[in-house]
Amino acid sequence: MMMIGAMSLSASAMAQHYGPQDEGRRFSDGSKVQCRNVEVQRNSKDPNRIAGTAAGAVIGGVLGNQIGGGNGRKIATVGGAVAGGAAGRALQGNRQEAKGDRIVEQRCERVYR
Repeated sequence: MMMIGAMSLSASAMAQHYGPQDEGRRFSDGSKVQCRNVEVQRNSKDPNRIAGTAAGAVIGGVLGNQIGGGNGRKIATVGGAVAGGAAGRALQGNRQEAKGDRIVEQRCERVYR
């Protein structure tokens, strides 16, 4: 039982979180805390861009259905849906980046050298 407690204590000691106040802190094993700025995406309501993909696929499918006849119409409908989905996803991604959904965050971690 004591062995399990000791193992969980050492695991929790290794899973420490470091902040900017710890930058440069050195440890006896030669490691130190190093901080860096990382760009992350925040506050995006649809990070997977599902809405843009779905809307583009529907619009592309409707437009593709207006072309040709018979089997050609079916192929054009599917092709339009695929192309429209890709275009809708890209458009939504561009809009999310333009709206400033990305921020810079400082992350600190223990580095072993």
